[in-house]
Amino acid sequence: MISARKSLFAAAALSALIAACGEETATQPEAAAPAAPAASETETTPSQTEAQTQAINAWFEEQFEADVARSPMTQTFLGRKTDYGQWDNATDEYARESFELKMASLAEMRERFDYDQLDPSAQLSYRLYEYEMEQEERGFKWRNHWYEFSHFRGPHTQVPTFLANQHSVATVDEAEAYISRLAGVQTFLGQHQEVAEDQFANGVYPPKWSIAQMIVTSQNIISGAPFDDSGEKSTILADFEKKVSALDAGDDVKEDLMARGIEAMETSVKPAYESLIAMFETQMAEASDDDGAWKLPDGAGYYANQLRQMTTTGMSAEEIHNLGLSEVDRIHEEMNAIKDAVGFEGTLQEFFVYMREDPDERFTYPNTDEGRADYLAEATAIIDNMRSRLDELFLTKPEAKLIVKRVEPFREQAAGKAFYQRPAPDGSRPGIYYANLYNMADMPIYQMEALAYHEGIPGHHMQLAIAQELEGVPSFRRFGGFTAYTEGWGLYSEYSPKEMGLYEDPYSDFGRLAMELWRAARLVVDTGLHDKHWTREEAIDYLLTNTPNPEGDCVKAIERYVVMPGQATAYKVGMLKILELRERAETALGDGFDIRAFHDVVLRDGAVPLSILEENVDAWIADSQAG
Repeated sequence: MISARKSLFAAAALSALIAACGEETATQPEAAAPAAPAASETETTPSQTEAQTQAINAWFEEQFEADVARSPMTQTFLGRKTDYGQWDNATDEYARESFELKMASLAEMRERFDYDQLDPSAQLSYRLYEYEMEQEERGFKWRNHWYEFSHFRGPHTQVPTFLANQHSVATVDEAEAYISRLAGVQTFLGQHQEVAEDQFANGVYPPKWSIAQMIVTSQNIISGAPFDDSGEKSTILADFEKKVSALDAGDDVKEDLMARGIEAMETSVKPAYESLIAMFETQMAEASDDDGAWKLPDGAGYYANQLRQMTTTGMSAEEIHNLGLSEVDRIHEEMNAIKDAVGFEGTLQEFFVYMREDPDERFTYPNTDEGRADYLAEATAIIDNMRSRLDELFLTKPEAKLIVKRVEPFREQAAGKAFYQRPAPDGSRPGIYYANLYNMADMPIYQMEALAYHEGIPGHHMQLAIAQELEGVPSFRRFGGFTAYTEGWGLYSEYSPKEMGLYEDPYSDFGRLAMELWRAARLVVDTGLHDKHWTREEAIDYLLTNTPNPEGDCVKAIERYVVMPGQATAYKVGMLKILELRERAETALGDGFDIRAFHDVVLRDGAVPLSILEENVDAWIADSQAG
């Protein structure tokens, strides 16, 4: 989710997370596609088209650079070393100023450029820019409904993960910038704290249990040297020391850097987190236990906007809920067939219990460092095998590398099951598939393949790395995103390997279905929580009853959906649309259908709303038939 407070390009795609080619498709009415402006009455010459296209593409880059210039953290994320010692401005005043600039840019685009004088690619850019700005305009009133802090994601966890994973140190100047950022943590987190305090005063805050987890995470971050005398090094100190020690510099220079870095940790980082912890403790004492977005001021309107933004459709909460129930029933039927094929005698729910409890110890790695290392090695092998077979599915492959990494211990108790982080555009940082290995029982072996395909290859890494590497496409499209498209592709990517003969073990194929079922159940529980007033416990019970996932997995998932209203609905809605469009193309083109060409159509323009994706596929079908 990209909130109105943050840069269009800095956020969500972070974090950030199948189906058998069935008969169910997302046939509910979609939000109107960003409409093409009315045709001009004057005829456009090729030279005018070329000039206008070049002009608007240059203008898009100017807008992108102006937006990036307002976000030092985005600059770092893009691999740039400008403003390297600074954090973003997180004040609401700055958010208002950013919003006004975006609205002014939208007005300028409409005034300066004639849509009919642009080539097709530039026309698509025009529509997408307009769509994104209108989305910003529609959502600005809700900017302070999205929780500033939650246990799942927030500035308190962003500081150490950003420093560790984004702020590289290759020179003394870059180490100085790291120290500058350490010294700025108190201001940065203080600005976020001020927003959170205003939210709380207006009745916008996560439930007590979420706040309790934030306290633990914040305490973990300032545990160890130099924050206490426990004998262990804190996460931040260990990262800074490792980076400084690797510098090509004299010992006296390194000692000075370390001394000043530690001073900044003690005088800025520690008091910032102590202040946050005090706020969390005060809020937890006064907060309610209510879970859903319905509890917020005009919560129904906020949730409706969340669904519209996340799915890029006009589907109501009731339609999404019913679609989820239907998909759960369909997938249960396919799972029953596998249950019978492996010879399990009992009901599907009893089979779920068997898979969850793993009495034969065949479905989980040991909850040890060795077990975690084995999991990472096997996940890497799965991705490497798929990488070797990409020519069967794709015409275009990304240049960026991909690694598999464990979620850092300080945040793994609150973090999600798995997620993907984009590579740096300049190749200085690979794409990262993060696996949460805090409790190995929550990462069953039979789901490994589907999870690796979703987060790595052919899922998010293929999609997002290819988008970043597109040529002749404005940067706002290369680095932007629409959740339904992005997560729909990730979920679709769990299904594609089955057609290649993978998921050879029936239990692994059951795991694929379990992952699809998980996303179908999300449609039910997300709308249950935020529209139907379900409690956290009722939603957890639904997952335990209807999926094979372990209890810890179910609890973490529901806790995530509570604090990120609507986001979880995007996966299944997006995947069903891709499958619907693929089936349409297969029917229309028959023997002329090429899965590689279809995937190129889906990926070649970067992220788009589902309505525009449908236009693109329909145009490709028509061109293929004509050709």
